[in-house]
Amino acid sequence: MTSPASLTIVIPAYNEEASLQQFLPDVIAYCQQNGCQLIVVNDASTDKTAEVLSDFSKLHGEVLTVLTHKVNRGYGGALITGLSQVETAYAVTMDADGQHRLEDIQTLLQQRGQTDADLVIGSRSSASRTASQAYRSLGKSLIRSVAKMMMDVPVKDLNSGMKLYTVALVKKYLPLCPESMAFSEVMTLIFIQKKHLVIEAPIEVRERTAGKSTINTMTALDTIIQIINMIMLFNPLRIFLPVGSLLILLGAIWALPFLISGSGLSTAALLFITTGLILILLGLIAEQLAQLRKKDF
Repeated sequence: MTSPASLTIVIPAYNEEASLQQFLPDVIAYCQQNGCQLIVVNDASTDKTAEVLSDFSKLHGEVLTVLTHKVNRGYGGALITGLSQVETAYAVTMDADGQHRLEDIQTLLQQRGQTDADLVIGSRSSASRTASQAYRSLGKSLIRSVAKMMMDVPVKDLNSGMKLYTVALVKKYLPLCPESMAFSEVMTLIFIQKKHLVIEAPIEVRERTAGKSTINTMTALDTIIQIINMIMLFNPLRIFLPVGSLLILLGAIWALPFLISGSGLSTAALLFITTGLILILLGLIAEQLAQLRKKDF
């Protein structure tokens, strides 16, 4: 089984002064007991998060490293900063709002040890999701549906904030990830796309201890856009081929009555068919470029 001593916990924090005061002492105690490291990234918080972290760092500098952004970069930006500084073989990401349980770290480690997985996702069951998260379920289902339309997705909880990464791999893919909340989904899909072993392990989540979530409808929209960008990077034909084929089909359907009546092809039908063919050809070119790009990662 993977030892906690080969682990670093990475926590992004933005305006979480109250949550950190309650949650961080337990995380520090866990790290001290198990010999692992802790990195907290203060993403240019405007409250007293910096002061809280400074106080903890003075007392527990042997396990706690605090990194600070001068300008807010977003959830993904904070994770990119934190993960890039990890020196252990594995890293677990957790949210700063106290929703994740420290005992679930052991669950992720056990699953990794049993399967030699490259990424273990802490999967939240419907029963364990908090009441405040219930209204987001439709958006999460939509995001997963979009992802599944474009690639095989063998996991359910794409955007779980608690994940166990193989550090050598996650560092390799950090340049491809957005700095927004879409980081979790995009990084997971990259691991899947690159044929690394991705599994899920059941975890429980609690109500946030304090503060307010910043996730909203625009977060879901940005995530969908970032997923499409990622597919365009690795498998553009997954987008170009269906759209091009649909246009050709529409053109053929539009042209059929004119052909039956002997009137020839209409301008609209020709436009649909030509545009569809062009999109498929562009998709083939983009796919060749993507295959060359894959060799760099």
